[in-house]
Amino acid sequence: MKKIALLAVTLLTLSAAMAAQADTLSDIKSSGKITVGIDPTFPPYEFTNDSGEITGYSVAIMQSFAKDLGVKLEFQKTAFSGILPGLISGSFNAEGSSLNVTAERAKKVLFTTPFSKTVNGVLVRESDVSKFSGKKLTPEDLSGMSGAVKSASLPEQLLKGFNVTLSKEGKKPITIISVDTLDQTVSTLMTHRADFVFDDISALAPVVKKFPNKVAQVGEVGPSQWMAWATRKDDLSLNKAISDHILAMQKDGELSALQKQYLGTTFTVPASDFIPQE
Repeated sequence: MKKIALLAVTLLTLSAAMAAQADTLSDIKSSGKITVGIDPTFPPYEFTNDSGEITGYSVAIMQSFAKDLGVKLEFQKTAFSGILPGLISGSFNAEGSSLNVTAERAKKVLFTTPFSKTVNGVLVRESDVSKFSGKKLTPEDLSGMSGAVKSASLPEQLLKGFNVTLSKEGKKPITIISVDTLDQTVSTLMTHRADFVFDDISALAPVVKKFPNKVAQVGEVGPSQWMAWATRKDDLSLNKAISDHILAMQKDGELSALQKQYLGTTFTVPASDFIPQE
């Protein structure tokens, strides 16, 4: 009897898990809309234009997905630090902010197929460019300086990792100044509260263009990483639908066209084996 009862419980658990996997996608189709949490402060991926519209490279992909699914796309503005907590708690159907794919995040959420890759760079005031040399920098080049980053971002985690390395070498750590948006990191730099800004080079490029002769990107630090969206762990059907759409866009050339338009380059995204090992 105990074995029968245990089997019954197991079957019920499996049935509940399978139902949960289909719930979000089914709910989206039934309601006719998909609600996406987003922090639109990360150009050229997701940002608010002069007309107050949320736009960008990743936004165009999400709009294409919603159109293909035949549903309305609704964005829910959320601070970047609250994106994953909001997703996990069910505040929205999916998240639409570009996330660096990391092993730590993969423990909490399920990543879609990547749609971009990132390399982090160092932005400084034009007057400080002479302090740096070379396209590839090291943590040692930033020792003793103060760096501004977005809170809860991969750049923030990388700087913390750099400090571990610097500590082992007996060198001065980087003073990390964490703020909410890219604009705030630039403001921190311009007001001399930080020596540099650390972020994705594609996000820093528009800043350099906006403030010519005032700021400059002086180099790259750390490894490149894939960027993707995330769904809740049990939303396998929704995750697969988004991933399949990204790969379909890549196959028909739509993805590369968007890459040229927003990023100024093209690359092929992987369908699997893109989550780094710890």
